[in-house]
Amino acid sequence: MNTLKGSAVSRKDGRAKVTGTATYAAEHQIPNLVHGYLVTASIANGQIKSIDTSAAEKASGVIAVFTHKNAPKVFKPANNFMTSKIYEARLPLSDDKVYYAGQIIGLVVADTFERARHGAQLVKVEYATQKPLIDPTKGTYKEPPPQFGEELKFEKGDFTTGMASATTKMEVTYKTSTELHAPMEPHATIARWQGSDSLTIYEPTQWVMGTQRTYAELFGLPTERVRIVTPYIGGAFGSKVFPWPHGILCAAVARQLQRPVKVALTRPQMTANAGHRSETEQKIRLAATADGKLIAIEHDVKSCTSPVDVFTEPCTGITPVMYATPNLRLKQELAVMNIGTPTFMRAPGENPGLWALESAMDELAWKLDIDPVELRLKNETKEHQRKGLPFSAKAFAECLRVGAEQFGWKDRPKQVRSLTRNGKLIGWGMAGSTFPGGRGAASAKVRLLPDGTAHILTAANDMGTGAYTVVASTAAEVLGLSVEKVRVDLGDSLLPDGGLAGGSMMTASLLPAVMSACQEILKTAQAKTAEEVFANLRQSGRAAVEATASSKPGEEGKKWAFQSWGAHFCEVSIDEEIGRLQVTRWVSVMNIGRVMNAKTAASQVRGGVIMGIGQALMEECHFDPNIGYPVVYDLATYHFPAHADIPRIEVAFVGEPDLNFNPVGVRGVGEIGITGVSSALGNAVYHATGKRIRDLPITPDKLL
Repeated sequence: MNTLKGSAVSRKDGRAKVTGTATYAAEHQIPNLVHGYLVTASIANGQIKSIDTSAAEKASGVIAVFTHKNAPKVFKPANNFMTSKIYEARLPLSDDKVYYAGQIIGLVVADTFERARHGAQLVKVEYATQKPLIDPTKGTYKEPPPQFGEELKFEKGDFTTGMASATTKMEVTYKTSTELHAPMEPHATIARWQGSDSLTIYEPTQWVMGTQRTYAELFGLPTERVRIVTPYIGGAFGSKVFPWPHGILCAAVARQLQRPVKVALTRPQMTANAGHRSETEQKIRLAATADGKLIAIEHDVKSCTSPVDVFTEPCTGITPVMYATPNLRLKQELAVMNIGTPTFMRAPGENPGLWALESAMDELAWKLDIDPVELRLKNETKEHQRKGLPFSAKAFAECLRVGAEQFGWKDRPKQVRSLTRNGKLIGWGMAGSTFPGGRGAASAKVRLLPDGTAHILTAANDMGTGAYTVVASTAAEVLGLSVEKVRVDLGDSLLPDGGLAGGSMMTASLLPAVMSACQEILKTAQAKTAEEVFANLRQSGRAAVEATASSKPGEEGKKWAFQSWGAHFCEVSIDEEIGRLQVTRWVSVMNIGRVMNAKTAASQVRGGVIMGIGQALMEECHFDPNIGYPVVYDLATYHFPAHADIPRIEVAFVGEPDLNFNPVGVRGVGEIGITGVSSALGNAVYHATGKRIRDLPITPDKLL
């Protein structure tokens, strides 16, 4: 095959998105559709004493009102991730208890959205209120349950002895704030039943087949009687993998009414009902020799979860992969708060975990008077220290060296507050970046048609990451076609299982299946290119030829550890008089195995950097200590970067295809771009000002 590394294929779905022909979940036009509007709790802890729906039921256009008193029947799923999974283990409207502010306590259905919303406002609720636990400093922290079957606590060597023997020691605590999910496309579900035993769901989901299995269990149906349709997703970042309570309720109500129902969350409702990244408190202890060799690392993390489910922000997962040490101790603790359920959010664990670890490495570099890049090179680990396996196709050192060269790091002034420009302080910072290489099972079908086009069909999906494009590019490469002659259909459970678009796994899982299907169709037709097959089709009069292939991980995970790597370098300008920080330069160098499409891959890295800048400088959600509601509630009050906040982001790729990982040699790129961004910025702020800020976000008041 000819390599596509360095190519720049424009998005296959780009025209549909910019012209408005791409259809998102809430936009499907379904005959006889009615609208549901959520009634949500105005307290954070307590019980519903009474709920009066009489005024709502009499309102014009209102068809029905549902509460815990008349909740439609739903079965509890296995909820074990692989078979089925819902974001809240507690089913909607299952009792009269209130566990967090904004919890769904009812649904009003009407013939228009406006009438449903009006009806919801007429529902009167009386509560027996208990004091909510909102302040994480008052939480009771305990060891969390295993995550994905793995204990979060880990220790190797003798940390206490290692710490005692070091010439240089440091103990520092870093904090991150709650971050809200705010994708461009709000969460929405349309549920349509055909009778009582066949269900179609239009919903943005990152895992089509997982969602299909979950809805099937929720309603006691055979899996094949549930169809999930999600051709386009307007951003997800981990918040659209499994069904949320609003989607479950929508489908249940639609079955009872025997009418298609749409439920779309408002932006304020999303702050409570669409997940978030938990705030964290992380203690890092480092011990090193005088020349900078690490002797011991401890990483101790506290995060918060909800009364209705358990989610731990797994920050310590990155610690065994970054830097070699003979003594390593990892610990996570979890407290239950009266808040909505936290969940996956772009690089869950790795992102906040690297804020702490990469900030601490910078502090250690200053303490030892060693260049931060050299300190990282000196301590690079060749193996995963928890798995005991060597890394495959690792080029972290190359990322550091190439990034330093492109940025001009050698010219960095060695003192804080030593660089100024136009009366403002200038600072340079850098940080390492990493994310696991994940891969799952996936299948794809390829169909060749007499008109000279290829058609790829799979239930994988594209949440804006470029899946349509890399699938088409891969097929075009194997078949010997131009990308323009390849059509791709995604996001429908009627198609072959395309796997999960999460954990940066979609590309690595799906492309081997696409490649195999294309190879199989050429082999079956005894042809070298698709053009030969097209000629045979036209001659024979056949309508099409097709082949389906699957791919899944083998034994490679027992021999190798798979991880993507990167390095960020940035420059900031700070006006201390008004506390204004501007990011003025950015260079990111990534090692992701084979780069299938440099254009979309670089776009993914830039998106991650932008999201990381938001986390570092702006994004935070505080909860009202009395009523538990987020005090930020829409895109106007929740701050995130605009174009004026972002400089040109230079992105480069290094390293070789990771053929130990899969036959294509590709690893994912969706999440690694955000990891290390906040620490690079924090390190630059220290270089500029001499202030070490350890609590995100770095807002103007902290810079004054």
